[in-house]
Amino acid sequence: MLQERASEPNDTGSTLKLAIADDHKLLADAVASMLRSEGTFDVSSCYDLDSLLKLLGQDNYDVVLLDLRMPGMTGLNSVGQVVKAARDGNVVLFTGQIDRHVLDKALALGVRGLIAKTMPLRSLGSIIELINSGQIFVPVGTDFPGSSTTDADNHGLNDKEIYVLRLAADGMTNKEIARAMGATEVIVKMHMRAICKKLGARNRAHAAIISRERSLL
Repeated sequence: MLQERASEPNDTGSTLKLAIADDHKLLADAVASMLRSEGTFDVSSCYDLDSLLKLLGQDNYDVVLLDLRMPGMTGLNSVGQVVKAARDGNVVLFTGQIDRHVLDKALALGVRGLIAKTMPLRSLGSIIELINSGQIFVPVGTDFPGSSTTDADNHGLNDKEIYVLRLAADGMTNKEIARAMGATEVIVKMHMRAICKKLGARNRAHAAIISRERSLL
């Protein structure tokens, strides 16, 4: 589903064309509304991969904010599709949680950076303009999505295991998780065994239950 595009040109009449692709409609629309209010962004919103690819086929966009988890996305393969469809546009991951390994592979595919959904909205416009100028933007330290907790907080699970557990708890199969991580099913199974051992879980379903009880996800 595509949302009707609206624009508010700045005083010079020039705008930066932006596409926001996120299945959290309220969030996508709120971000779009805020950016339009700045007067320098011409913003389109869509909520699944097919709609985004259609949008990119109809027009050129300077920057694309891409959610990794919206309908139709199958990990890095879909990221590559979007980068190709965007042509000269700058594709930026827009997510609340990502594994560093996945980000590195996405950057190798041509992604121009990462914007965390937890980032203050007042900073978003300047970061988008920075990326559009040719810079790559990646948060560091505690600003990196998912890096603010310690192993103790996570009951011994590292960042990659937390990422795998979150995808498994969302119902993804080992094959789908492997695709999202750019890894093999064997690696995913190894992570799941380690997760179950650390949490004292009988299986992945039990691990998901325990993780929610302990507020790990």
